Amino acid sequence: MYAISILNKTAQEGMVGPMTDTKSTPLATPRPAPTSAILAEAKRQHAILSQGVAAIYPEKGVHGPDGLFDRLVEALQDGRPLKIKLGMDPTAPDLHLGHSVPLTAMRKFQDLGHIAQPLIGDYTARIGDPSGRNKTRPPLSGEAIDANAQTYYKQLFKIVDEATEKVELLYNGQWLKNLSFADTIKLCAQVTAAQILAREDFAKRLSDNTPISMHELLYPIMQAYDSVAMDCDIEFGGTDQTFNCLMGRQLMSALGKRPQIVMTFPLLEGLDGIEKMSKSKGNYIGVTEAPNDMFGKTMSIPDSILGRWFDLLTSITPAERPTHPMEAKKLLARTITARYHGETAALEAQAAFEQRFSKRELDVDSLAEITLNEPCTTLVDVLVAVNFAASKSEARRLIQQGGIKVNGEAVKNADAAPPTAPYVLQAGKLKAARVKLG
Repeated sequence: MYAISILNKTAQEGMVGPMTDTKSTPLATPRPAPTSAILAEAKRQHAILSQGVAAIYPEKGVHGPDGLFDRLVEALQDGRPLKIKLGMDPTAPDLHLGHSVPLTAMRKFQDLGHIAQPLIGDYTARIGDPSGRNKTRPPLSGEAIDANAQTYYKQLFKIVDEATEKVELLYNGQWLKNLSFADTIKLCAQVTAAQILAREDFAKRLSDNTPISMHELLYPIMQAYDSVAMDCDIEFGGTDQTFNCLMGRQLMSALGKRPQIVMTFPLLEGLDGIEKMSKSKGNYIGVTEAPNDMFGKTMSIPDSILGRWFDLLTSITPAERPTHPMEAKKLLARTITARYHGETAALEAQAAFEQRFSKRELDVDSLAEITLNEPCTTLVDVLVAVNFAASKSEARRLIQQGGIKVNGEAVKNADAAPPTAPYVLQAGKLKAARVKLG
């Protein structure tokens, strides 16, 4: 059903040939100057594809503002599509709206005739990306990785076009598992220890005397080798992946490949409006969540991140957004829900939400469900954890003002322990959810 293609015969055999096979080929004949029509089309595509991007490397181009513009010009001159890599390690079973930011950009490339290369990191997941972590990630079993990979396989096509001519779905175990120890040493010879240890998260762990395992130091090199094996034109990543993606440029150049363009994307804040969206933090909306949950959770986000969610998750311009926060939030929730469940389901979810709060009667079955990964000691902690209050002081104030209900009963003691989950939690007139423990 889905397109699964390997890029060339040597990759099918597990490697991009021996390391000596990746040396530079003779320089091609210099290109003629691009025509005005090609420059105009490259400018049009660049305007669409660079929207919402945090950074593009290299930052300066020959024909235009950056490396992406130059690559677009050359692709148009050659009459070929660009190939765009986005790696995703299946360390958890679900994709969430944070993942959808670069996937949406990938869909834009497809719509302009380019080829998406989503890469499921079934092999790199065995190490776990150390980016932004202050301790070594516990290893996952091969069975857990395979199970998670299957969920990614299905979910990413909710966003990416699955037409066989527009996508090449890859797994990096296809080449990484067959690298010999000698091959790995040759790869490591292209990178200095100082480069790896200068990375911000590693540097911090060193200064804090926090252990760094040797296998973590190999992760950026393995991810970089993915780009060599795929011979991609562009790699996507979050801003926290900048080091890893630029390592791909370095390794491609060292092994005789043309370095990829790197495009990084902002990290989407989760439901709390502070931390980046993450399953481990419990502040996420999964792309497979029920329409009512998706709509209700979106309605719970703080007003402070409303504009950012519009920018990163929709194509709705500021001029098209309602000025009233509540109406703007409804438009955002309806747009997101419609994307994954269709317009009819989105309208029904909105109607259920509005009916629930206009009647001030709760239909418990239609409430959004929020999972706490760890139990909270007090109800104040719960209110902050589920984003019903921005701080503990605000949570206390809401309780003291009689604005918090548990299972329909007003709570008056700010230090009260939460009841045994699951339970229904209400904050004011517009926030309510079923709370359970993960």
